[in-house]
Amino acid sequence: MKRQLTTLLIASAMSVFATAHGAQLLVGSYTEGASEGLYRYAFNSDSGQIDAKPLQVLKSENPSWLTLSIDNRLLFAVNENGTGKGQASSFSINAKDGSLKPLNQVGSAGDEPTHASLSHDQRYLFVANYGVQPTPGGNLSVLPVAKDGKLAASVQQDQHKASGSNPQRQAGPHVHSVVSSPDGHYVFASDLGADKVFIYRYDGASPKHPLSPADPAAIDLPPGSGPRHLLFSSDGKQAYLTLEMSAQVVVFAHQDGKLLELQRLPLTEQNDASAKAAGALHLSADGRFLYVSNRGTANELLVFAVDEDSGKLMQVQRRSVEGDHPREFTIDPSGKFLLVANQKSNEIVVIRRDPRSGMLGETLQKLPQDAPSDLKFID
Repeated sequence: MKRQLTTLLIASAMSVFATAHGAQLLVGSYTEGASEGLYRYAFNSDSGQIDAKPLQVLKSENPSWLTLSIDNRLLFAVNENGTGKGQASSFSINAKDGSLKPLNQVGSAGDEPTHASLSHDQRYLFVANYGVQPTPGGNLSVLPVAKDGKLAASVQQDQHKASGSNPQRQAGPHVHSVVSSPDGHYVFASDLGADKVFIYRYDGASPKHPLSPADPAAIDLPPGSGPRHLLFSSDGKQAYLTLEMSAQVVVFAHQDGKLLELQRLPLTEQNDASAKAAGALHLSADGRFLYVSNRGTANELLVFAVDEDSGKLMQVQRRSVEGDHPREFTIDPSGKFLLVANQKSNEIVVIRRDPRSGMLGETLQKLPQDAPSDLKFID
């Protein structure tokens, strides 16, 4: 009896440790090489260390972008496959241990889906089909989400007109991301091939056509700039956008689906196009700092302080990612660490972060991981 009690106490202590000192990290990846697809790791929020051995590995073809439901009970992955093979997958997340269970997989109604997000009411998954080939190019696709978390076939698609400003990269439309405004009333699709952000009204009560053009239906960006990812402040008053091809970050004021440009800043002073490849951007949990990655030959993270009133940015740091092609990154739930998915150098890099100053410090770990493309925490 005494031994049983001791065992129970140890198990209880381990459970408390897992809750108080750690989280779980989900990693999406490209599978052309050694990666099997989707990985789940334990992460220690005291030391900043990812356990070398994954808790779970799920075979999935090119699950390059991961989307969590608001309650962390469902995971959706886009499978960034080529012509006629673009897909989206659904998984349940066990509330006790975080384990993933495949639910179903459907076509994304487009090629090379590269990003997705859920509607505010969690009823639809909005998918950005990038579409590498200019014909047919990319589109925005809307997939219903059933109450059990399974995905249904696309009920709506929208394809934009390419700008053609860069004949090599903008001969066709390439939707790179799709996000909702914090109030859920509007949906914004950034199209790298069109040099525009398209704006839609969302109506969840219209199951066959939940999106309709807003007024205005789009905002124009500079020719050849290539809009990539859009991010809103928590109160929805500001939005931030990376321009991939011109390596810039743009600040907008936002109200009722309308974006007004306030500021545009360069991510590099180099004129060489190879140093211009703006990627991911994320705000700190308190909204005081914005982090932006620039890939190409730059391979850097830039840290910006966010003005409390206007939302405008002031650069405070530029730091190497110590690897190649930082496709995505994330800040852990404690706010003390920033993790970078260096896709082409096949590693996840953990960097210490100061929550007060926002500054990035020493590198704590480089975990080998083949072609990581996205990082999401469940805690």
